[in-house]
Amino acid sequence: MDRSSPGATDSGTLANLVAAFKRSSTAIISDNLDRLPGAIGIRPFHRVKDVMAGPALTVRVAAGDNLAIHKALDLVKPGDVVVVDGDGDIGRALVGEIMMTIAQVRGAAGFVINGAIRDRNAFTQSGFPCFARAAIHRGPFKNGPGEIHAKVSIGGLIVEPGDIVVGDDDGVVAFPQAIAADLLKAVHAQEAREEQILRSIRDGSYTGAYGKKS
Repeated sequence: MDRSSPGATDSGTLANLVAAFKRSSTAIISDNLDRLPGAIGIRPFHRVKDVMAGPALTVRVAAGDNLAIHKALDLVKPGDVVVVDGDGDIGRALVGEIMMTIAQVRGAAGFVINGAIRDRNAFTQSGFPCFARAAIHRGPFKNGPGEIHAKVSIGGLIVEPGDIVVGDDDGVVAFPQAIAADLLKAVHAQEAREEQILRSIRDGSYTGAYGKKS
């Protein structure tokens, strides 16, 4: 699928698309993105109950410094996923319970952190979606520099401001709003095919990948 299409959806359409992707999975979304984009080494640090989805509020920070994240939380809108490129550094935590609570109260959909977090138990207990590389007790600096609304790289996944970000037990994927409607159709088609395959396995009619009954 071509990921280069420009443009963004209106707010009502975006809300409907986000709601629909919350009923899907990163595995099937990834399959329909040619299995190419996806964040490597980013995993959930919360008790996953539901799929996280929302438009990206992107932040780039210096390794171990979270000043720009604090500034980004002043800009967060309900439903945003705060996506932070901390250069993959895990020597200092970029967010913890206080920043999680700020994000949660302001309606953010979750964190995706290319770096480390702390107060892991707070994320587990709250259920607030947080995907990161590691957890560590060491706190961050607050000196800068940093950049908000920048193109970022999260475990090899390029995320542009406003891209739709989806996260579940398997990890995180992201894609432009401009392709979301077509992608959703492809996702629904694959879900229907896979459900048919599962039914055939259960009723004994499954013929396998090569058309021979197994």
